[in-house]
Parts: sequence; C-alpha cells; structure tokens
Amino acid sequence: MAAVQLPDADDGAFASSMAELRRLATTLGLEVVGAVTQRRGRLAPGLVLGEGKLRELAQWTGGSGEVPAYQKPGTNKRDEDDADDADDADDADAADAAEPDADAAPGVGPEGPRCAVVLVDHDLSPTQQRNLERATDAEVMDRTSVILSIFHRHAKTREARLQVEIARLAYLAPRLRESGGGGDRVRGGVGGKGAGESSLELDRRRIRDRIAELRRELVTIEGGARTRRARRDDARTIAVVGYTNAGKSSLMRALTGSDVYVADKLFATLDTTVRVLDARTKPPILLSDTVGFIKKLPHDLVASFRSTLDEATHADLLLHVVDASDAAFRDHMAVTRGVLGEIGVDADELIVLNKIDRVGLDERAALAAAFPDAVLMSAKAPADVAALRARLVEHFAGAAVEAELFVPWARHKLVHDIHERCQVVSEAHEDDGTRIAVRAPQAIIDELVAALAAS
Repeated sequence: MAAVQLPDADDGAFASSMAELRRLATTLGLEVVGAVTQRRGRLAPGLVLGEGKLRELAQWTGGSGEVPAYQKPGTNKRDEDDADDADDADDADAADAAEPDADAAPGVGPEGPRCAVVLVDHDLSPTQQRNLERATDAEVMDRTSVILSIFHRHAKTREARLQVEIARLAYLAPRLRESGGGGDRVRGGVGGKGAGESSLELDRRRIRDRIAELRRELVTIEGGARTRRARRDDARTIAVVGYTNAGKSSLMRALTGSDVYVADKLFATLDTTVRVLDARTKPPILLSDTVGFIKKLPHDLVASFRSTLDEATHADLLLHVVDASDAAFRDHMAVTRGVLGEIGVDADELIVLNKIDRVGLDERAALAAAFPDAVLMSAKAPADVAALRARLVEHFAGAAVEAELFVPWARHKLVHDIHERCQVVSEAHEDDGTRIAVRAPQAIIDELVAALAAS
C-alpha cells in the first residue's frame, strides 16, 4: 500500500484511512505485506510519491523506481542505445559505491518476494496511475478502482450489476489512452476517403454507447422498483443507513427475524432489502436496508446507485447505524450524512451506536453524554434489539398503553385481531361477550376502539 499524508489529515485520520484501505484489500482477496507512506504538502505531480519513496516502493515490486523518459517518434535508435549503455555504466558504478539502505523494506530485495499489486490511498489521474505502473512494474489500483472491484464482485441482482458496470465503464473511459491502446487511424468515409477514427476513439465511442445502453436498461428496471415502492406508499418506512460494515444488515436481521445476508466484509450488501418490522400497525412498519457508504466513495457509484438510495429518499425515518467501537466513527457519520445530503435525503434521524459491547464503560458514559438521543446497543443482544424495536414502533404508533376492550359475541371475530396486534394481559368471558385487558401503542388501541364502535 502507498499513501501521502497531506496537511489536512491528522495522524489519527491518516491511520484510520490506511486501516480502511487494508480492509478493502482483504475484502478484495489481497494480502497486504507492507506500506510506504510519506508526509507532503501535496501529491507529487505525475508520481504521487517523492523520488526516494518511489524507489522504496519499487523495492517491494522489483521495479526500477523511475519513469522511462518519453521517446519522441523518429528518434535515432542507435543514439538512444549508446546513451542507455552509458547510463547503465554510470548506474552500476553508483550502485557499487552506494551504502546499503537502512530503511529498505525487510524481506524484499533482488532475491526476496515481489508484490504484484500496489494499492494507493488516493484517486489517481490516468497519467499518475500509468507512471506508477512504469516505475514499479506492478499493477496499480487507486482507491476508486479497489471499491469498484469490490462492488463488481458483490453485485448479485441485475440492477446492482448494471449500476456497477456503468460506474466501471465511466472510470475506464479516460484511462484508455494510458492503457497502451493503439492510435492507428481506421479508414473512414465513403470509398475510404478522410482521416477516419483512431482505434482509441472507436473504443471510447463503444464505451459511450454501452453506457447509454446500460442506462436505458436500468431505467426499465427502476420503473419496476418505483412501482413496488408506490404499492407500499401507505406503509411507514424506516431506511437503515450508515457506513459500510457498521452492522446494518445484522441489525436488520435481528429486528425482523429475516434471512438478510450478513458478512464481516466491506460492502457485503449492495441491494435493497425490505422487510416488515411490525405488522400490528396498520399500515405496517417496514424496514429497508441500503448500500453502505465509505470515505471518497466514487461519484459515479453514487450516481449509479441513486435508484437504490431512493429508499432513503422516500423513508419516514432514517436509522443511522454507527460502529461505536471505531475510533473514526464521527468521520463515518459525516460521510454518511454528506452522501445523503448529496442525493437530497431529508428525513428524521435516529442514531444507533452499534457494537457497544466492544466499548469500555467510561467511553460508554461519554457517548451517552455526547449523543443523548441516540440508542446505545449491540445487535447481538436480544434485550437491546427488543428495546429498539419498541422505540421504533412507539415513534409511529405512540407509546404503549394499557386498555380494556369489551367485544360482544356478535363481533367476536375481532378477538383474533386483538390477539394479533396487542399484548393480551388478561381475558374473561361474560354473558354478553369477552372482556380483554391489553397493552399496545395508542394508535392501535384507537383503531380497535373505532372498529368495535362501528359494530
């Protein structure tokens, strides 16, 4: 891994970003063997790292640590070879005289292992990426490329695959020139007259056409999603949002008892899942899972996943799940709110500080003081889950109250409805009907009283 610590990043934020890149690499199936970091006022033009750090990085990969000079078309090959031989001789003399590098990466060298992939914790321009590949003789992936690869691997539904493919092609298009594509002209015009298009221009046009085709297909699929969303317009909807791997899917599974996919991976969930939280209320309360967010989330991915994130746009309440055990959780909250603001989400928010079982007692007290309206809990604790479920139901249906309902024999079919929607405290049969003491949210009690009065 390689990264530059810029002036606007303190040590804690920089360490958190590097740890996150390491987790992204692990999710992608890569093994991280080392890191090369540097403090700079800005990224080195064209190379990201300074010359010394670039050579240190090249020690891990077996590269030269230098970018070959640009060769102008028509340059005399013999003159170049003579110059190269002279340079090689000078380099050999300098190498013989040089002292061993005390900061050299341990376990690597001429006889050591070679890294095939370099991950850079920045968004690289096509030129920067190509120059680093030339200097290191390895595949170079910037943060956006890593995230796109993970999304591509985890996409399951047709909609998610289309969204990822659009973002991937948009990322690839400006990098065609740097990938070594040929520049030969393709004969154009009737009878072959005219300059025609280069193969590079043809490839770019094919990508534009493919993106347009994918977007048309995505619009068709989004139409079905809008139709399904319209069918549940009357329902109260809670959108589960938050940073990736904050525990959103685990919490949703615990709250609804559903078989939502859960894994200790970044971006394990890319598709929207909707489940019933509580069917006792009419209309029912629904819970929808959404894709997780991350720092420097590629803009094209946000745009592509706009239809998926529309679940949050139409939600009545946002359940903002935060990994309270992560030292950078405040930054994660800011990232989540930033992306939601970008897509125009404006709904009430309930913060859930999850994974509180991994937090010390003193830190719990500090979190409770800093976030007095938040829910401190663990998705693995049944009591915590039950308390959160009760609070969500109370948010829409009111606080639970006790009441006594009398059901005449002629309306006895309502007894089943009462048992389904309320907690029955006691039940007694009398001459004229059944008297039932119940506990339920006020809204449910009001609906049942209205139904009995209508009889």
